[in-house]
Amino acid sequence: MTGHEASSAHTLLPTSTVGSLPKPSWLAQPETLWSPWKLQGTELAEGKQDALRSAVQEQTARGIDIVSDGEQTRQHFVTTFIEHLSGVDFEQRETVRIRDRYDASVPTVVGAVTRERPVFVDDAKFLRAATDRPIKWALPGPMTMVDTLHDAHYRSREKLAWEFATILNQEARELEAAGVDVIQFDEPAFNVFFDEVKDWGVAALERAVEGLRAETVVHICYGYGITANNEWKTTLGSEWRQYEESFPLLQQSSIDTISLESHHSRVPTDLIELLRGKKVMLGAIDVATEQVETPEEVADTLRKALAFVDADKLVASTNCGMAPLRRDVALAKLSALSAGASIVREELAGRGV
Repeated sequence: MTGHEASSAHTLLPTSTVGSLPKPSWLAQPETLWSPWKLQGTELAEGKQDALRSAVQEQTARGIDIVSDGEQTRQHFVTTFIEHLSGVDFEQRETVRIRDRYDASVPTVVGAVTRERPVFVDDAKFLRAATDRPIKWALPGPMTMVDTLHDAHYRSREKLAWEFATILNQEARELEAAGVDVIQFDEPAFNVFFDEVKDWGVAALERAVEGLRAETVVHICYGYGITANNEWKTTLGSEWRQYEESFPLLQQSSIDTISLESHHSRVPTDLIELLRGKKVMLGAIDVATEQVETPEEVADTLRKALAFVDADKLVASTNCGMAPLRRDVALAKLSALSAGASIVREELAGRGV
């Protein structure tokens, strides 16, 4: 355990974000996914670092214990990683159904996918140098990568996922060597393709984390607060039980921490019981609304979860990334997250936990 991990381990109910924070308006168009950069060349490289530094400072000032890069150096949580791989043609685009929910123009796999050089390692080193707190880095999961492409080469989602898992493992090992304490894999596809999750999804994810000593997280969400996702949620009924499919498998897996949505969702809190023994990163901030939670609302969400997860295994977080939100709103939500966790932390201390 590194010094960073040790300090995190000694904070009861540590706070973290799922990953993305809004970018400054001088760097990219606000409140937009896949937002184009406003700078170019060396100015863009410098601007990304300034934005990353700012994200670190904002998280620190607002009491976030496990600090991320806010995904300030990437346009999108999946495609920016894929852009750096060989075998994918971004000029040859096809429209595909993503997460079985909305259509998007995506690049095409035209040959063997390979990673010729590290993708995020330099950025992770910059993050490591910018803070003494434990740091987390998010990567796309294998199944979600497959679901964000058109495959004209392997013609097998499973085969392509295994190739991506090997590549992700290479990247994750180098991120760990760069000082990253927590490595998160984003798998929103796990809430949609249940047969594939059982057949090869969890196995491919375990391949991606093979040999890592850093804490590993899988984040499974209901998506950013964008129209397509919000409309999909209205079709899911009075209870969202999708996690029932993946949680028992993940409870038996080598993944350390499972990240889920909770606050303002219709996910039954008792589904967390299916993860007993694992660490749980609980979404206590709604990213689909600009209304800022009160600390007491956050605390209430955390309290309910404590019936199903031990306090020393609970991490307070956001439901999903906050890239599409207004910047002032996202930062206020970080403050609410920290304040809410602090309330429950003090309650637990009063009970001798």
